Amino acid sequence: MQPATAWDWSPGRRVVLDDVKKCSREYEWLEEYVASPDGESLAVPANFGEEGASMVVNGEPWENIYERVWYPRYSPDGRLTALAADMGEWTMCVDDTAWENTYGFLLNTRFSATGDVIAAPVQKDGEYGWVVDDAIWETTYEFANQFAMAADGSATAAVVQNVSFGQADIFTYKKGCYSVAVNGESWGTNFINCYSPAFDAAGKSVAATVRTSLYDYTIVVDGKPWAKTWPCAWEPVFNPATGDVCAAVRMAGRWGMALNGELIWNPTFFQVWQQQFSGDGKHLYAIVSPAYGKWTVAVDGQPWAPTFGSQVTDLVVSPDGAHAAALGADAGAYAVAVDGYVWPGTFAMAWAPVFSADSEHCAAKVERRGGKFTILVDGKPYKENFDQVWDPVFSPEGDKVLIRAIDNGKYCRIVVPVRDF
Repeated sequence: MQPATAWDWSPGRRVVLDDVKKCSREYEWLEEYVASPDGESLAVPANFGEEGASMVVNGEPWENIYERVWYPRYSPDGRLTALAADMGEWTMCVDDTAWENTYGFLLNTRFSATGDVIAAPVQKDGEYGWVVDDAIWETTYEFANQFAMAADGSATAAVVQNVSFGQADIFTYKKGCYSVAVNGESWGTNFINCYSPAFDAAGKSVAATVRTSLYDYTIVVDGKPWAKTWPCAWEPVFNPATGDVCAAVRMAGRWGMALNGELIWNPTFFQVWQQQFSGDGKHLYAIVSPAYGKWTVAVDGQPWAPTFGSQVTDLVVSPDGAHAAALGADAGAYAVAVDGYVWPGTFAMAWAPVFSADSEHCAAKVERRGGKFTILVDGKPYKENFDQVWDPVFSPEGDKVLIRAIDNGKYCRIVVPVRDF
């Protein structure tokens, strides 16, 4: 796929596929549709009965057939991936070419930021780890979860079990059986539990939340714990500019934020989590509960004025770090909030907001009551509703939006100038 600067950004609507159920080969059923980042392709797993299954792209099936195909995903660089099974073994297919090796199971395909690295958590011969571009960790483990990958795909990590214990063996469990493995190599120090490993911006360091006793939590960075512990702590995040690590921590029943083991936000919140730094590391955003049953976003410890009664989720920080957006819900009605301003209207569902590269505009996919979908840009809905729509994509200059949608059985690629919303 060409870079976004070379995509067709001519305003207008183009029908890419006039019938999304069309296929040049007879099939029994179709599954989950996925649209390519540039909007030029629509792919779907198809079951061909006794023949097996494969992917169909713009109405044309892949040449290779498998017993089962699922979890189709386009990589950021436009390659189509799917997990495929034959004879009880699984592999990764990339644009109709299967990896050479097979595995007991693969799940949750992951990509590097540019899409050049394709990886997945893996189970092989009853043990677990990562497989990266068809190369499995040299050391695998009897248990692994909480999988993480560096943004550039250069490293992978997971929580792993280093010590075996039976279901009722609480004494071994209390001694600590879990650690974090990076590229298959365990930190070596074991803890009662480990959670949410996270990489720094360079992919060189890993931090994780751990439980050092039944009652104490802290953060471990590259195997070294912070000096202080707390009754609870959530996932750590690296400052991309300085390499410092912050995590939400609980004290005396309230939550604050700690940086390198020292409090930077006083524990005044009923909850704090899902924090994100701006790209320059100067601002810290997080989802918070300033009062019981109320949710919002805090910027450098200061909460937005609007609150929601059910939840706030999908916090997104703009590329320049000066703006943030999130979804809020009250009693099943979803809204989009940007910089403390709630966009007009509520919806049956909403998806993570998307900022333009220049940070001047924000868009989101929403579902209206009644099952139709549309796109909002800067709070204004597109004039049409669709049967299905994918996340909006801004042009590199930020002045246009690409809408990828299924409308009355047709797959359409629509480019709309931002000013037309």
